[in-house]
Amino acid sequence: MSNNFFNENLRQSMAMRVFLFLFILLISTLIGLALSAIFVFASDIGIKIGQGINSIFMFIVPPIVYYYLTRKEHRMQELGFRSLTPPRWLILIGVALMFVSLPVTNQLTTWNEGMSFGKGLVWLENWIKSLEETAKVATEKMLNVDTIGGLLLNMVVVALIPAIGEEMTFRGVLQQSLTRKMNPHVAILLSAALFSFIHFQFYGFLPRMFLGVLLGYMFYITGSLWTSILMHFLNNGTAVLLYYLNNKGIINIDVEHFGAMESVWLIVLSAVLTSGLIVWSWRRARSFEVNARLGKS
Repeated sequence: MSNNFFNENLRQSMAMRVFLFLFILLISTLIGLALSAIFVFASDIGIKIGQGINSIFMFIVPPIVYYYLTRKEHRMQELGFRSLTPPRWLILIGVALMFVSLPVTNQLTTWNEGMSFGKGLVWLENWIKSLEETAKVATEKMLNVDTIGGLLLNMVVVALIPAIGEEMTFRGVLQQSLTRKMNPHVAILLSAALFSFIHFQFYGFLPRMFLGVLLGYMFYITGSLWTSILMHFLNNGTAVLLYYLNNKGIINIDVEHFGAMESVWLIVLSAVLTSGLIVWSWRRARSFEVNARLGKS
């Protein structure tokens, strides 16, 4: 009886569900930090393994535990691990978006990097810049590899684990929870903003939020986390691969601004194509849904 009462309250109260998820997230994160601390004084490989463990406990474990406690059945499907809603080939649009949107992403990066808080908040600006520099040094150290083994390890730790875990947390739990209570567009924007904020790299807030918006829309349109996970993996994995190729001397490019365009018209074209692909995908998916209901497909 008490267990049924607990589950019924969870279904009715968003505040209780949020509290429960945050509690699970806190406990799991502390466990992850404790386990990853074992590798603090290890080699570079050990430190990367520790970071991977920390990411798993921070982003993968909490959604699984949360859905286990709040759902009686089909837990992983409810989390978002389900087949794509027809037309299934829309997942390819998600892949295309990651490259079509690059000029817009880089323009947002340029605007964000030029952000100034004014003379009255110089202390805040300096503090944020110090965080950015620390994160940049840590990232470059992590990605500074020139062996196949190092590349594969980075693909797992930097690309695969975050792609799975962050999509489970921000799209599978957060976005889906918000969508049940509000307009889906607002839910996608809010979850994207929190997705960007949690990285605590504020001079990259706008491009990361933009990425979150793309991931959020394609997850909502296709109905499957596999879409946003693939897109997220491509985003992170491309950076990992480009850093590796740079370190090997095969290419020589600015990875952080990969895909940047100086032409305003190309940036505008990128924005138009990005928006157009999302709107077209949305309408295409809805059209298939309507036809399915009418028995035409």
